[in-house]
Amino acid sequence: MHALHAHELAQETGQCRLAAVVDSNPALGQAVAGSIAKDLRVFSSVEELISSGVSNASVIATPTDCHRAHATRLIEAGQRVLLEKPLTGSLAEDREFCEFLDANHPRSLMLAFQRRFDGPLCAARRLIEQGAIGRVFKIVSTMEDSNPAPNGYVSQGILADMSVHNVDEVLWLCGRMPRAAAAIGNCIYSRRLSTAVEDFDDAFLYLWFDGEFSAQVSVSRNHVSGYRVETWIFGEKGHIHAGHFDQKSLQITLEAYGRKQPIHHEGFQMRGYGEGVPEFFERFGPAYKAELAEFVGRCRSGEPFPVTHNYGLRAMEVIDMGMRNLIGR
Repeated sequence: MHALHAHELAQETGQCRLAAVVDSNPALGQAVAGSIAKDLRVFSSVEELISSGVSNASVIATPTDCHRAHATRLIEAGQRVLLEKPLTGSLAEDREFCEFLDANHPRSLMLAFQRRFDGPLCAARRLIEQGAIGRVFKIVSTMEDSNPAPNGYVSQGILADMSVHNVDEVLWLCGRMPRAAAAIGNCIYSRRLSTAVEDFDDAFLYLWFDGEFSAQVSVSRNHVSGYRVETWIFGEKGHIHAGHFDQKSLQITLEAYGRKQPIHHEGFQMRGYGEGVPEFFERFGPAYKAELAEFVGRCRSGEPFPVTHNYGLRAMEVIDMGMRNLIGR
């Protein structure tokens, strides 16, 4: 992720100068920096970066258990940061961190929920707001990897690690919090293919809301035929479907259907990154770029960020609600 963000910041936004790459692995840091510019500085710690004074904003893509410490050091040094999800490794720590930020630095952190900047999902949200399918009563959000988490990957659990994106998407689309949640999880195939330790390789989260509305979130490491990201939004007059899976990773469709006829069809061209990159890069490449541009723009203007730490907290509160009502083995 840090390589992707570094390249986008250096080449795509046009609103800032990439000053440095920080990596505790010097060889990896040098490799990323060398692929961008010969004179790009490389540091091995956040402390070295702060001492250098070369930057006033940072993007953090370190392991989850480092998020809070790295973000706190940078923010207390006067920087604004874009932090990859999730906030921390637990709900209790999320709450502590948010209390600290709310009290001391309420405008310093933007959380990287790139789906809020995704073309197909933004178009789906506009259709909802325009009343194209009437009152929405159900949202189904699915994300399925084609492989297990890589060897050595550290996960807080498949729901906390993966579905945090889906949960935030649901909350963003419907604009409210559920009153209850339940989860189901199982290990059925891919976990034995990796040294990464995770509670489940398939999981399902059901959300109950007030006002005759529900949502379903499904995440998996077992979609062996390719990365699958699909969202269905059901309303009283029809439904919207974003991301029909057909193994065409660079061509994403948004479709909306009324009771008897189609009402909208739109195609979105994604960006190819070549071989050897994580599969989610292709699906969300333009969204990552738009997210970074928004972050840089807000840093330049001094305006509050559109996606704050509190959005990460509420997503984790929903997941925790489901995990407290868990059926799994």
